Amino acid sequence: MTDRRACETTADDRLEVTTSTIDAAAAEDWAAVPAAGAVVAFRGVVREQAEGRTGVDSITYEAYDDVARRRLAEIAAEARRRWPDLCRLALIHRVGSVHLSEASVLVVVSAPHRAEAFDAARWCIDTLKETLPIWKQEHTATGSGWARASTPVRPVRPAGAGGSAAVGG
Repeated sequence: MTDRRACETTADDRLEVTTSTIDAAAAEDWAAVPAAGAVVAFRGVVREQAEGRTGVDSITYEAYDDVARRRLAEIAAEARRRWPDLCRLALIHRVGSVHLSEASVLVVVSAPHRAEAFDAARWCIDTLKETLPIWKQEHTATGSGWARASTPVRPVRPAGAGGSAAVGG
């Protein structure tokens, strides 16, 4: 068990819905604190194909901003409940126009050990994708359309409450 005082940085969580370019390296550097033996990052980027659509060159993300920010806080709180030894946590989603190969979402987790960092990062990105009210419009040379592969937005579930993002809970 880790000395909790070493990683008590809840106030330092980075929870952002932003129009700015996501700087993954800066977020990883921020998460690397002395008590952390692992920093795990997941960066989702715009790719050239989507379900039923090829030649995607950019995506415009739109968010229900107040709810999205509240959900990020709920995800962070639940991650810290499931993995109490987490050091730092960044959940960042970009809105607006995002071009091919640019980051649209970033999850960074630091923890004393790799297993909890990997598990928490996986749970955070899966839960973020299922719970944030963010929509994407895909743009190609022949036009634009709303993403076809979407799922209903659900609330963040505490451990033991069911749901598909069940790692660590």
